[in-house]
Amino acid sequence: PQPWSSPQVARLATALAPVACVRKRPTSLAMAERYLVPKTAIAEGAVVPEKVKLKIARDATLSEEKTKAVAAKAIAHTEQRASLKKRTQEYEKEYSDYQKKLIDLRREAKLGGNFFVEPEAKLLFVVRIVGIIKLSPKPRKVLQLLRLKQLHNGVFLKVNKPILQMLKLVQPYVTYGYPSLKTVRALVYKRGHGKVTKQRIPLTDNQIIADKLGEKGLHGMEDLIHEIYTVGPSFKQAANFLWPFKLSAPRGGFKCKRHGYCEMKGGDWGNREEEINELIARMN
Repeated sequence: PQPWSSPQVARLATALAPVACVRKRPTSLAMAERYLVPKTAIAEGAVVPEKVKLKIARDATLSEEKTKAVAAKAIAHTEQRASLKKRTQEYEKEYSDYQKKLIDLRREAKLGGNFFVEPEAKLLFVVRIVGIIKLSPKPRKVLQLLRLKQLHNGVFLKVNKPILQMLKLVQPYVTYGYPSLKTVRALVYKRGHGKVTKQRIPLTDNQIIADKLGEKGLHGMEDLIHEIYTVGPSFKQAANFLWPFKLSAPRGGFKCKRHGYCEMKGGDWGNREEEINELIARMN
């Protein structure tokens, strides 16, 4: 017989080599759908050992349980999506009714020749505008407590006396104000990341929110936005779940970080009130 050439040997080795089957794990499937229940094929007329019979019965039970679990999860997912859609519509109506109420009160005050006192803000958005160079220990510690550990980090805070006292200590290093609904929604949708097992996970699925905050009644993005904007009873858990926002440097730059926003010369640090929305729009 003729000796085999090198290319023939290489082709034979390739054909006989074990093929590595890489099975990509689906990311959008639930856990019950990912687990494979093996099917044992029995030749017709063959004698089946007792252990194999037990294994076939066990696999049949597991397969039935898996089918029921997948069906139940699909039904629960459909119901949750429907309820989330309904709640979203209710939130939109709540926001629009509140704005209409404010407009009516302003008009009523104007017709009566009175002044309308705007309601006090309940929500703050704080942005760090100074780095770590030449920072004294006390402001450094306060910034750590506020979770503002990097330049251009931003967090949502509740307006209360302890927070305002802490902001006084770090006033030259941060700027803050009262964000609008549009700003809150844009931040959460574009730059929202959740804290899951101490990791920064992008909010690409409502299930991430439901797993962490479902017991608080928050099952989706709109639930989270509503809880943050209205400073609801679970605001602390919702704000802590959100990783501090990592914003970009503002388009057009800052004016002068050494001076306060309310000074006559004009600057950047300090309370901007509603003007924070314009800054966030340039940084988002």
